[in-house]
Amino acid sequence: MKRNLYLIIISFSLVSCYTYQVKKQPDPMAASKDASKNNGKQGNMPPQNMNAQQPVPPAPVNVQEKLAAGKNVKIDVDGKKYKVIVDKWERDSLVAHPVHNAKKTLKFHKNQINAEKIAEKRFSQPIADIITVVAYAGIGVAIYSLLQ
Repeated sequence: MKRNLYLIIISFSLVSCYTYQVKKQPDPMAASKDASKNNGKQGNMPPQNMNAQQPVPPAPVNVQEKLAAGKNVKIDVDGKKYKVIVDKWERDSLVAHPVHNAKKTLKFHKNQINAEKIAEKRFSQPIADIITVVAYAGIGVAIYSLLQ
């Protein structure tokens, strides 16, 4: 019983509620579909400017805005993934350090970084909920086994 309790405690210490998540860009096609639905509901109203309903191409992602100083991110540089904390920008180069090694400095040119795969470290509510349910179940099992 003690052995199982130790394994449960160790496994909970290894689980984190924080995950790296890619921030989704707003979909311009979804916005144009919503606009067309609204125009269809207006009934006898004449259609407005047809150019306004054309899908707008997504704006290019500015890497320097996404990677502000102090952010904890996972970036893809020339096919290799790095978990870094952003220190600063020096002209077109990102200066950062690995998450678990503040003494080491990494430099990447902004053209090397895949802007679509920049993932920020964020709190994950579903994972936190799962951990909470498992913890309560473990406590319940522990109490039940003690009462037997």
